[in-house]
Amino acid sequence: MNADKKVIVFIGPSLSSDEANKILKAEYHPPVARGDIINVLKDNPKIIVIIDGVFHKEPAVSHKEILKAINNDIIVVGGASMGALRASELDDFGMIGIGQVYEDYKTGIVESDDDVAVVINPETLEQLSEALISMNYTFKAAKDKGIINEEEYKILVKTAKSIYYPKRTYGQVFKDSNLGTEKIKQINKFFKENKVDIKRDDAIMVLKYVNNLNKQ
Repeated sequence: MNADKKVIVFIGPSLSSDEANKILKAEYHPPVARGDIINVLKDNPKIIVIIDGVFHKEPAVSHKEILKAINNDIIVVGGASMGALRASELDDFGMIGIGQVYEDYKTGIVESDDDVAVVINPETLEQLSEALISMNYTFKAAKDKGIINEEEYKILVKTAKSIYYPKRTYGQVFKDSNLGTEKIKQINKFFKENKVDIKRDDAIMVLKYVNNLNKQ
C-alpha cells in the first residue's frame, strides 16, 4: 500500500478483519454506525470502504455523512452488506459499488435492508444468523442442481423471508418449511459443501478492488 493512501475499512461479520487484512492492508473498524464516517474524516483518509454496518439496534450510517466524505475528495467504496445498500443509493453521487449484492440492490432484485441483515455477537462480531440474500442464492444453487424442485425452492424462500432476521437460520427454515425429514437431509448434505455466502464473496471482491485501486 502506498504510504500516502490511508484506507479505512468498516467490516464484520461478512469477513473477519484478520482475513481481510491478508487481502488489503488497511485500518479496520467494526461495522459502521451513524456518525462513524464523520469521526474518521479527521484522520484524512484517502479511501473509505463500507462493507458491514449496523441496521436496527443503532442508527445506520447516513447518506449525508457519506456524501460529505465524497465531497471532501475521499474515495468511498461499498459492497457486500450495508456498503452495497448505500452504494446502490449513492453511486450517482460518486460512491463506488462492487459485487453481486450491490448489483441486486441497484437493479431492484432486492430492496430491503432485511435481505442482508444478520445478528452478530457484539464482542466477537461472529455472525449468529443467516443473511436472506445468501440463503436465496444457496436455495437457487440447490434448485439448479436438481436437489429441490421449483415448488420446494419457493417454499424455502418464502419461509426464510417470513422469519425475523435475528432468528433466521437454515435450521429454523427447515423446521418451518415442513418439507419432510428425508428431503431436508438431502438438502443439508448439499448445503454442507455448496452453501453460498454471497456477502463474504463480495467482501473479498471489494477488498481486492480497493487493493488494486490503491496501487494506481
